[in-house]
Amino acid sequence: MKIVVMGVSGCGKTSAAEKIAAQLSLAFLDADDFHTAANVEKMRTGVALTDTDRADWLSTLNQQLRQHKNVALACSALKRHHRDQLRANNSGLIFLYLKGSMALIWQRMQSRSNHYFNDPGLLQNQFDTLEEPDLDEAMIINIETTLDEVVLQCLAQLKFTKEL
Repeated sequence: MKIVVMGVSGCGKTSAAEKIAAQLSLAFLDADDFHTAANVEKMRTGVALTDTDRADWLSTLNQQLRQHKNVALACSALKRHHRDQLRANNSGLIFLYLKGSMALIWQRMQSRSNHYFNDPGLLQNQFDTLEEPDLDEAMIINIETTLDEVVLQCLAQLKFTKEL
């Protein structure tokens, strides 16, 4: 099983993907770990990434997904063509979209420490860039609840999917 837990920064994708991976005995990958130093520096200084900035990163993530039979990846995957790049040669890839309001996510982000993504303008840019997936592309999970409840929703959706 290959899962991508996606959404804007601060939606809880890393925390949720880690817990899902542990529950399902999957490898865990955090897409942030694969950004180039230049990309991290851009975000740290409040500059939004472009599709050009993301191109090599998405290629690397695709390769990482192909190297694992069972994996949960936490990744923004904001645009449909980003998700399509991850899907290439990764048949059966399941997307879980963690959806929440900007106000809620910004509130949660303010409690983070030492994270390079700490600018409300960058979060707004992610919301502006986001092409929300349809139900035919991803399972949509409302994050306006606790992390444990979000993970339970994700696991329930995945169980349903596995039974089909």
